Amino acid sequence: MENHKKPLTVSPEEGNSVSVAGSTYRILVRGKDTGNAFATIDMLVPPGGGPGPHAHADFEESFYVIDGEIEVKSEFGTYVATKGTFINIPKGGVVHGFKNKTQQTAHLLCTVVPAGLESFFEEIGQPVAAGQFLPPPQLDAATIKKLQAIAETYGQQVFPPDYLG
Repeated sequence: MENHKKPLTVSPEEGNSVSVAGSTYRILVRGKDTGNAFATIDMLVPPGGGPGPHAHADFEESFYVIDGEIEVKSEFGTYVATKGTFINIPKGGVVHGFKNKTQQTAHLLCTVVPAGLESFFEEIGQPVAAGQFLPPPQLDAATIKKLQAIAETYGQQVFPPDYLG
């Protein structure tokens, strides 16, 4: 018999959920489960939520909009991604971010290649129950500076909220 790994299944109640900047991210697949090949995160982004401008040169990030819509901003412009849209942020460090500018929670599936972003979310986030939302933290200068330092250890750069205009 060949040496096969057992398939991984994650029920709707499973996965580590953390509040990150007011959104709730449920880690479905961690790097430790994939030999660090990739990680997948289920994201619930409330009205007004979403990460500010950031960049990561050494990993690729993709999103699939399951429900709702988000406004994706990058150095290359702005795009409104609605239900069924796929977005890919390639390796290389393009500055990007997204916001939910609607009154409906957006639901995204995010995959990062290679893994590691999930560990960043767990470090900066606060544990919550699946689907629970916490208010976003206040981003004063000291908080942004601390976040930037943590982000750097994970190969990311975090920019001020108004960086992309």
